[in-house]
Amino acid sequence: MREEIKHFLEIEQAGTSNMRNGYYQRNLDTQYGRIEGLLVPRDRNGEFQTQLFAPYQRHTGWLEEAIIKMYQSGMSTREIGKFIERILGNAYSPATISRMTDVVKEDIEKWHTRPLQKRYSVLYLDWLYVKLRRETVEKEVIYVVLGVNEEGYREILDFFVGGQESAYVWQEILQNLYKRGVKEVLLGVFDGLPGLEEAFQAVYPKADVQRCVVHKVRNTLSRVRKKDPFEMAEDLKLIYRSPSKEIALEMF
Repeated sequence: MREEIKHFLEIEQAGTSNMRNGYYQRNLDTQYGRIEGLLVPRDRNGEFQTQLFAPYQRHTGWLEEAIIKMYQSGMSTREIGKFIERILGNAYSPATISRMTDVVKEDIEKWHTRPLQKRYSVLYLDWLYVKLRRETVEKEVIYVVLGVNEEGYREILDFFVGGQESAYVWQEILQNLYKRGVKEVLLGVFDGLPGLEEAFQAVYPKADVQRCVVHKVRNTLSRVRKKDPFEMAEDLKLIYRSPSKEIALEMF
């Protein structure tokens, strides 16, 4: 910082009456620990700003990143605060941690509301159960919509977390996609959840629908003897990878 202010005064402030005006102290939390009593130089006009950290910054960017990763892994704000206190020696309140994690929430909200393309060749609807921490740790479903555009590129269009899988929730998700710009879909691919096909066609009545091959294969393999799944899976590939309906029927 001494070199910074020297360059600032000699080059950027050349020809002015501006000069050094002592230092002020700053504590800075880094990934290596806390630097206490850091001397930051000042100029008389108050125009100098070091490039090492922003005005009023008390910690380097690693801390926000670490807090966000811990938050994403399921740690509570109180647990994160205690962890930061152990490694840095000073406490961060749950409210402070929450303000940092709010950045993630804002980014997610922007992503959820971003405009989408008008036309997609395929929409894949799928879900998975994961353990989520709220007041307790419970398994909840994550709904995922993946779109394939007319150029063949895949894109996750949206996801929704909560509860148990239902056709009603799927219909709400699809209606939201429609409002965000997805007006035309050629094909919907999903599992055999009761009511899902009706929910899909209520939003996209002109689209064709197809049962997901992966789910069909899984359902089939769950009904064969334990010694036969591999051979059965290979036989099924001959069917669903056939270049035509006629050849698929022959393989069947």
